[in-house]
Amino acid sequence: MSARDQKRCKVGELRPSQALTTFGIGSIIDLPHLSVMVMGLEDWPFRETVEIGEQRLLASVKEVLGQQVKSLRSAPIAQDTYQVNQFDASSLIGIPVAPFPRWMVCPYCRRLAPLGSGLFKLETPYRTDQIRYVHANCTKPGKSPTAVPARFIVACKNGHFDDFPWRVFVHHGETKCNGGLKLLETSATGEAASIFVQCEGGGCGAIRPMSDAFKMDLKALPVCRARRPHLRDHDEAGCKAANGQDMRMEPMLQGASNSWFGITLSALAIPQEAGKLAQLVDEQWANLHDVESEREIEKLLRKVPSMRDLYDYTPSEIWQAVQTKKSATPDEGGDLADLKTPEWEVFIAPDSVEKGRDFQLRVAQPPQRYAKYFEKVVLAERLREVRALVGFTRIESPSDYDNPAAFPENQRARLSRSSPTWVPSSEIRGEGLFFHFKEDVIQKWITDNKALDGVFLEAHRRWRIARKLEPPHEFYPGIRFLVLHSFAHALMRQLSVECGYATASLRERIYSRDQGKDGPVMAGVLIYTAAPDSEGTLGGLVSLGRPETLERHLDQALDNIRLCASDPLCAEHHPYRDGTTLHAASCHACLFAPETSCERGNKYLDRAVLVPTVETGEQSELAFFR
Repeated sequence: MSARDQKRCKVGELRPSQALTTFGIGSIIDLPHLSVMVMGLEDWPFRETVEIGEQRLLASVKEVLGQQVKSLRSAPIAQDTYQVNQFDASSLIGIPVAPFPRWMVCPYCRRLAPLGSGLFKLETPYRTDQIRYVHANCTKPGKSPTAVPARFIVACKNGHFDDFPWRVFVHHGETKCNGGLKLLETSATGEAASIFVQCEGGGCGAIRPMSDAFKMDLKALPVCRARRPHLRDHDEAGCKAANGQDMRMEPMLQGASNSWFGITLSALAIPQEAGKLAQLVDEQWANLHDVESEREIEKLLRKVPSMRDLYDYTPSEIWQAVQTKKSATPDEGGDLADLKTPEWEVFIAPDSVEKGRDFQLRVAQPPQRYAKYFEKVVLAERLREVRALVGFTRIESPSDYDNPAAFPENQRARLSRSSPTWVPSSEIRGEGLFFHFKEDVIQKWITDNKALDGVFLEAHRRWRIARKLEPPHEFYPGIRFLVLHSFAHALMRQLSVECGYATASLRERIYSRDQGKDGPVMAGVLIYTAAPDSEGTLGGLVSLGRPETLERHLDQALDNIRLCASDPLCAEHHPYRDGTTLHAASCHACLFAPETSCERGNKYLDRAVLVPTVETGEQSELAFFR
């Protein structure tokens, strides 16, 4: 594509949270007539982003990416452009993208060529949904046909991405032939065996089925070129496998779900300071961290509406609190990557912290029938969660790790060519229910079910061995996590029926740590709203925390998973005897939740640990709720 054709234009809209969870840096976005990739941080309009304050999360991000990271910032948001020319400079604000894959196909003549060949012309009409590439010289009579992206691409586990090597593939290796290529489909099934790539070079006539690319033992594809299209470069370090050999590319379809996994860190905004003013200053630290005088504070109070909570204090008092915070010695104790322990300590002692604009807790008695299982139920009337994108991976999901920050650094793709000074972030406000399990009951159940622990440990080992992850036993969460995780999924499915939120708008946060590990022993579940729009503060979830209402929902949630629509197959499923999986009696009909709702990608689930099933029988000693 020539420089003249590289016009900036608005091509679509995304929610701020989607820039982290679904369509982050390095991911592919399918538009009506285009396929584009989100570019790296160097291309983002820094001035159009807004800083998000959350010091605990920022410290954790620095542990992963380095101390040069200075801030967490939102995705650039354009102002309302209603009745404004979409090509005006004021409307050209947003996340930058570029066409990918760069090989296109004409649906009429089946010509296959890269955008750089000049065969396809970019059309940018006023309507954004009409932006497209057309094959201007096609033999089709009438209007030029719209070119579509070639739906095969290649990737590797080290996060590299590339166009499919069409010319090398059809010629079975490097070639000097520059003949035109065609992508032929002999049937409407769309399977790789019925798709052929053909070279029309003089005297060449090479042709090859796409099914050959998916025969990994044939090694039909070349070694990885370490290309990073989102950064417009190649990795200078090259691309090597764990054994030191050159990494080979793996073929995949353009819309494959394993082409991009975001690696995100998240933290709840919990009060960190003692005293009302100190707490308010901490909440507004993103606006106050660089002030140099009282006069600057006066200006901020007039210009920034979010600082209205500080109106009760004079600029002098606020300036003094800012100086106190700046001069305070940072707490070096504890693991900065451990974001859940401080939250756990607040949830189990909610009266020890002051209420704030973004954090309000209220203790409720557990339902009478479930009092022997729960220490307390905490109603989180106000919550604020901040998420930060620290990288991404391809092929292998970070949900295989108990902490996303533990993902191997060589497989975590970079967000920018240089070390980033900021990372994309988003914040959501909502509500939730926290369940504090009794430790003695949990511990007795773990002791009584050592055999189940061995089954899931073996499944965990086999899962990692099948993916060539070393050491095989690393990051095993234990059956404490299994029972907490299964409980969270069962209750989320039930609460969504009545609380007013869709299932995908609820999210779990599991607090699980066995005895003997670093840090306090934890056994708790937080179910909270995870939608970044107006759904976040309806109050429908907290209202279900009243003892009499919650008892009815707990009864219904546990009763619903006693029998699954897929029984007896679901109840009989074994983690590794029925294939290499990380779940037992669970499926989409009973326990599985949307990807955005689950911490571990629907792994480590078993409804038999909660209630008796048709496989375990009514007298099951495995069931936690008897």
